[in-house]
Amino acid sequence: MPVRIQTQDFDAGAEIAAVRGDNPKIGAVASFIGVCRDANDGDPVTKMTLEHYPGMTEKALEKIVAEAKARWDVMEALVVHRVGELKPTDQIVLVIVAGAHRGEAFAACEFIMDYLKTRAPFWKKEQTPQGTRWVEARASDDEAAQRWEPPKSSAA
Repeated sequence: MPVRIQTQDFDAGAEIAAVRGDNPKIGAVASFIGVCRDANDGDPVTKMTLEHYPGMTEKALEKIVAEAKARWDVMEALVVHRVGELKPTDQIVLVIVAGAHRGEAFAACEFIMDYLKTRAPFWKKEQTPQGTRWVEARASDDEAAQRWEPPKSSAA
């Protein structure tokens, strides 16, 4: 399965090895690991809680992976995303893409992460010294995802 949502941590090395398998056609593996920071918007963060909508979230991630595989010549892709309570330095998300060539693998990996940040139904709540707050979507994430959209034609 190309998508897993889980509370437990993951072993990136083991996950990469599983995606690669013994496939001699794979010449490149691109990966991304997102990690919980100890600060956001200038405030210290002591913990973060990630919530999701079971079933809907997996379907959204599967659609993103399928779109990446349709756009780029890649053989395998995996997304592992954690939910629940996380502390600074905890791993949050892992994206792995394997293909014959690095350019395709890099592009697909970046696309998956950009779309995951803007299209997957996750909700983040942070604990700060001022209390608990929900994390708003960032314009910079929307801008990053926008570059993957086809250009809009202008009416003449």
